[in-house]
Amino acid sequence: MKLKSALIAALLITGLMPISVSHASVKPVIESFTFTPNEIELMSANTKVAFELIVSHPSGIRDLTTIAKLIGPRNNSLATVLTRIDSPVNSSLPKVTFQGILDVSQKIINGPYDITVDAVENNSSAGYQYSTGVITPKKIRDISGAESALLIRNNGELNFVYDTFVGPTHNTSLGISYNNPTTFNNDNPPIWKVRETYDPKKYFELRVPNESLKVSTSTPLICSTDGQMLTLVAIGNCTFKVFTPKSKDYALKEVTQVVSITSARTQPKLVMSTITDQTSKNLPKTIEIFRVVGPTGEYISPKSTKPTVCIANGFYVQIISGGTCNLTFQSNETTSYLASDLYEVSFEILRDPQTISFTTPASISLSAKTFTLTATASGGGVITYATTTTETCSIAGSTLNLIKSGNCSISATQAGTSRLAPVSSTVILVITESTAPSKTSIICIKGMKTKKVSGTNPKCPTGYKVKR
Repeated sequence: MKLKSALIAALLITGLMPISVSHASVKPVIESFTFTPNEIELMSANTKVAFELIVSHPSGIRDLTTIAKLIGPRNNSLATVLTRIDSPVNSSLPKVTFQGILDVSQKIINGPYDITVDAVENNSSAGYQYSTGVITPKKIRDISGAESALLIRNNGELNFVYDTFVGPTHNTSLGISYNNPTTFNNDNPPIWKVRETYDPKKYFELRVPNESLKVSTSTPLICSTDGQMLTLVAIGNCTFKVFTPKSKDYALKEVTQVVSITSARTQPKLVMSTITDQTSKNLPKTIEIFRVVGPTGEYISPKSTKPTVCIANGFYVQIISGGTCNLTFQSNETTSYLASDLYEVSFEILRDPQTISFTTPASISLSAKTFTLTATASGGGVITYATTTTETCSIAGSTLNLIKSGNCSISATQAGTSRLAPVSSTVILVITESTAPSKTSIICIKGMKTKKVSGTNPKCPTGYKVKR
């Protein structure tokens, strides 16, 4: 028994004794940390701020006090003691509240004051001591850079000196990491030439919501502005500022730029040639075309506007079908040149002609009601029929429907193929009124009886015969 007690004592001394589940090693928990109000006005009569910290641990809290520290905009500092409010102090109390009051001097510098509270430890009766670490408040507002700070205003002004924006991207010596590198990059630097514009939003990243990026110039004869964009109007040095105006929260933030404006970019002219018409034989086939040279000596590749007819690939054009091949040429803009006009070159791929045989009677009686149309093309293929005189006739497939008397215009068309040209033929069919059959009368006799019968082909009734 004595040996067992000695072993337990040794384990406790060396720290190797296992801890029971109820006393598992846990850090003290910060239940809440608040300060009220979280924003004060130096011009008001009350500039006191109340702090409250609640910390818990199963074995209790060791500390009697802790200190809340505040660091201001010029590294000026404030501090207040937070004292636990349980009285008498119960070191085994599992949840402890610390409170303190900070009386802010009206002579202090306005701005956001970041807050930290010294760490608090648990009671050593647990067999171990852990610290909360430095305590900071949670986010309480959406003011960038001061989300959890105590705001101290002077006559409503916070005057927070903060990087409301960063840039420009075209100054590579800044070494700035942009939040959105896809948008704010150095791949498209501004062009400092006459007649160009400069949009600060493309080169400066705004990092404060609800603030606006502005631009001003002190050399309006060289570069003018509407407050949003800069327009480069003459050769010389342009001095401008990009800034976010002073607001109730932020101080004025500005960046001054001096750039040299040179002569305007010119628009190059491209020299075109012609392409002779081609035949549709042996399609598909590829032909070589002329070269077009851009303003800096580069070759301009054409683009086809009718890829069902032809496809451009560098200095070659693949011809797929008969028809008109349209090619366009345009040089891209550079830092020295504007984009050229869009030039177009066209040539024909001539398809083999074909003939169509299409005849109808010169006239047809309305009483026929329908008529079957027949046409053939020398190249074969499906024939389609159409009419423009829908008041006198209509067409369904190859069936002509007769509606009323008059001229019926009918066209037969074969659409053609990649090698055969389309062909069409039109005929005029006259639809005539139906002629009513003539009626005749006969006298039929049967003994002493007679009977008159009328009609287109009158016949005597049974037992009667025609009277002669």
